[in-house]
Amino acid sequence: MAEFRFCSILYAYKILFLVFSTKARKKIYNAARCYSTIYKLVCELLERKVLFMKVKYLGLEQINGPLVFIKTPKDVSFEEQVQITLKNGETRVGNILRLDKDITTIQVYKGTDDINIKSVQTEFMGEPLKLKLSPLMLGRIFDGAGNPIDGLGEINARIKRDINSNPINPIARKYPRNYIHTGISAIDGLMTIIRGQKIPIFSGSGLNHNELAERIIRQSNITDGDKFAIVFGLMGAEFETAEFYRKSFEENGVLSKVVMFQNLSNDASVERILTPKVALTCAEYLAYDLGYQVLTVLTDMTSYAEALREVSTLKGEIPSRKGYPGYLYSDFASIYERAGMIEGREGSITQIPILTMPNDDIAHPIPDLTGYITEGQIVLGRDLFQKGINPPIDILQSLSRLMKDGIGEGYTRKDHAELSNKIFSAYSKVQDARALATVLGEADLSEIDKKYIKFGEEFENRFLNQGIYENRSIDETLNLMVELLKIVE
Repeated sequence: MAEFRFCSILYAYKILFLVFSTKARKKIYNAARCYSTIYKLVCELLERKVLFMKVKYLGLEQINGPLVFIKTPKDVSFEEQVQITLKNGETRVGNILRLDKDITTIQVYKGTDDINIKSVQTEFMGEPLKLKLSPLMLGRIFDGAGNPIDGLGEINARIKRDINSNPINPIARKYPRNYIHTGISAIDGLMTIIRGQKIPIFSGSGLNHNELAERIIRQSNITDGDKFAIVFGLMGAEFETAEFYRKSFEENGVLSKVVMFQNLSNDASVERILTPKVALTCAEYLAYDLGYQVLTVLTDMTSYAEALREVSTLKGEIPSRKGYPGYLYSDFASIYERAGMIEGREGSITQIPILTMPNDDIAHPIPDLTGYITEGQIVLGRDLFQKGINPPIDILQSLSRLMKDGIGEGYTRKDHAELSNKIFSAYSKVQDARALATVLGEADLSEIDKKYIKFGEEFENRFLNQGIYENRSIDETLNLMVELLKIVE
């Protein structure tokens, strides 16, 4: 017993020597005054995890795609960050995806290529993945996990935040007011984006949603002089697409107000799952710590959902609609609900997730579930795209549910809501007149139907269609609406 006590005291001294500085050790010696008290103090610190001794585990049980499996260690938690060290010294980061009694599943962000199942070392970090945050992030480009890739060095972080933030407490939410100006008439005039809103863009394969996203980022601004920033999350994109965005931001002088996170198509699909979380963690810091009005653009959420499906399949989970996991709705909600405004905070987060609808099917699980959570949608139409209308926004399928609360006198113009309603009414009648013309022929239409046919052509060619660098003010948009409505009056 005496030998055990002597060894324990030596162990306590070893910990003190390894963890504390000389000055700190002297203070502990003076406070404790005897060996037994030092031993008790060290034991207490260990129990409270003030002293945390990291252990490395050698070898794995199994590798399956981007997932690795290890015998479940003691005192680990779900979403805990893991560092994996290869035999050549290379390190890769992952996190705990699933905790079972015997086996723990870890997803590795940079993939599992070249990992030797016997020689690899696994270290559990005792905390979830955190993002380094600083005002100096503006103007920088990062990978999907938040590491700088623009050659400008590491970020001197002021703070680090868990990327798995919680959605805003409904009681703490402040109702969105005022609008974000995009310079695009179809959006500003008919489906105005309100600060703190979440409004997706529904696109299709081959449509020019990338050009629309670039234009929104390049032209968006606010009119009341508040600080404005854009956080851009790019998921599953080709290298050419990422370069298109980067060059546009640099050449047009907007990179200084943008923080860009990019995950390319040849990057690990598991990293794609991190990208929106990392982007929104940065947006929350800019909005709620620094007081910025933040616009967050996330594209493509379909790539995100497919990465989620891939990981779910590898985990052996029971699939739901179209093979997607049953928790796709709640997973989307955990992302979309991080947009908004908080009482007592100056900033706001407005979110524009962009997704491509497989086979242009708006009832597909991805747009369907997104529509349940968000506050409207902007739908791109293939017919308009084939006519050469740019951007090809189908206004009859699009809406902004919060538009009424951020337009009108004091925000845009007093007659904005009335003009918007009249445009929607007139354009819906255009569709009826065109359907009638295919049966009777345009020559046999009534005079009022002919006016609606003319209105439709003018509306599409002059209002919806805009030059790539045509940035219309809200007054220019509303004045054009007045002019076009005179055709059918």
